[in-house]
Amino acid sequence: MKKKINVQFMAVSALAVVITAITSMILFYSIFKNQVFDDIEAYAHVIQPLNQEFWEEPRNQERLEQDGLRITLIAENGKVIYDTAADENMMENHKDRPEIKKAMEEGQGTAVRWSATSSLHTLYYAEKLENGQILRVGKDSENIFQIMINTISIVLVLSVFIVLLCVLLSHILTKRLLMPIEKLATNLDGVNQDNIYDEIKPFIQTIKEQHINILNSAKMRQEFTANVSHELKTPLTAISGYAELIGSGMADEKDTKRFAEEIHRSSDRLLTLINDIIKLSELDCEDLEFDFEQVDLYQMAQGCLDMMDVQAGKQDVTLKLEGEHCTVVANRNLMDELLYNLCSNAVRYNNRGGSVTVTVRPVNGRVMLSVKDTGIGIPKEHQERVFERFYRVDKSRSKQSGGTGLGLAIVKHIVAQHNAEMVLESEEGKGTEIKILF
Repeated sequence: MKKKINVQFMAVSALAVVITAITSMILFYSIFKNQVFDDIEAYAHVIQPLNQEFWEEPRNQERLEQDGLRITLIAENGKVIYDTAADENMMENHKDRPEIKKAMEEGQGTAVRWSATSSLHTLYYAEKLENGQILRVGKDSENIFQIMINTISIVLVLSVFIVLLCVLLSHILTKRLLMPIEKLATNLDGVNQDNIYDEIKPFIQTIKEQHINILNSAKMRQEFTANVSHELKTPLTAISGYAELIGSGMADEKDTKRFAEEIHRSSDRLLTLINDIIKLSELDCEDLEFDFEQVDLYQMAQGCLDMMDVQAGKQDVTLKLEGEHCTVVANRNLMDELLYNLCSNAVRYNNRGGSVTVTVRPVNGRVMLSVKDTGIGIPKEHQERVFERFYRVDKSRSKQSGGTGLGLAIVKHIVAQHNAEMVLESEEGKGTEIKILF
C-alpha cells in the first residue's frame, strides 16, 4: 500500500511538472514571438524613410546581418525589388506569401516560416507603403531558438530537482499518513490522535470502536459459553445422579418415584434451557429472515393468558387483559415467544395472591403492549442488567421456579427484530411493568 501511494504521488508530481514545463514553454514562446514582432515592426518604421542606397552600403548590410535582420522591398505585383540577403533577380514572386497578401489587403501582415533562402525559421513583418510597395522586415530565429534551448535546459534541471523533491516529500507524507494505521496492527490503544490528520481520525476511531465491539462480543460469547456449560451441568448432574441411584437398586419404591419426578423436572428444565439457547442463536443469526404479517396483538395476548392459566393458578396469581384489538406488523411465532416470556416471568416472580395485567392499546399512533405484575420487583442496581443472558436478580428463586435466565434476553432480541422500543419500570417489593411500543 505504501509503495503504491508513493508511486502515485511521484506520478502525479511528475505529470504536474511536465504539464507546467510544457505550458511555460508555450507561454514563453508566445510572449517572445509577440515581442519579436513588436521589435521588427519598430525596425520597419525606422527603416521606411531610408533609401535603397543606404541599405546597400556594405557596412549597413553587415550590421543587419549581425542583428539577424533581413529587409525586402516588394512591388505591388509581388515582384521582389530588393532583398538584403539574396539576389532579387533569382527570387520568385511574393504576392502569395501570407504576410504580403495580408499587408496588401489590411496594410500590415505577419508570418513565421522556414526560409529556403536563409535556411532558418524567420519571423516576418510586412507593411504597405504610401507608394503601394510592401516593405518586409524579417528576423532569423537562430537567436530566438538559442534562447529557447537555454531556457529548456534550465527548465529540465529545475524539473528534475522538483521531481526529486516530490519523491522525498511523498515518502515522508506517505509514512506520516500511514503511521497511525500501521500502529493499529500492533497497539490499537497506543495511537495518539493528536499526531494524525483530521481526515483519517474518523477512520481510526471507527477501527477502534469495531475492535472494542469485537472484544466485547468475544467476551460475551466466552461468558455465554461458560454460563451455558454451567446451566446444562446442573440438571444433567441431577439426572445422572438420580438415575445411578435407581440403577444400583439402592432406592426403595418410594425413593424411586421421587427420583423419577426429579429426573423429569430436571429434563424439563434441560429442554427449556436448550430451546431458549436455540431461540437466542436464531435471533443472533443476521442472515436469518423472518416472515412478517398483520397480527392482532390483543388476540394473541388473550391466547397467551389462556395458556398461562394453569401455571398462574398454581401460584395463586390472577391474570387480566385490558385494552382493545390492535394490529401490528410482526412475526407471529416471535410474538408468541415474547408474550410467553413476559407473562411467564410476571407469574414466576409474583407474590401469592398477586396479579398480572396485560394491556394492548394505541398510544400516539403506535401500539403499546404492557405486562404489569404485583411481584417482588427489581432493585434499581439490577434493572440495567436484567436483559443480559443468564443474569438473575434472585438466583435461588429463579432456579426453584424453573427460570433459565434467558427469557428477557430473548425478549430484547425480538423487540430489536421488530424495531420497537422497550421501557422497564420497577420498584422493589411493589412489582414490575415492561412496556413495548410497536
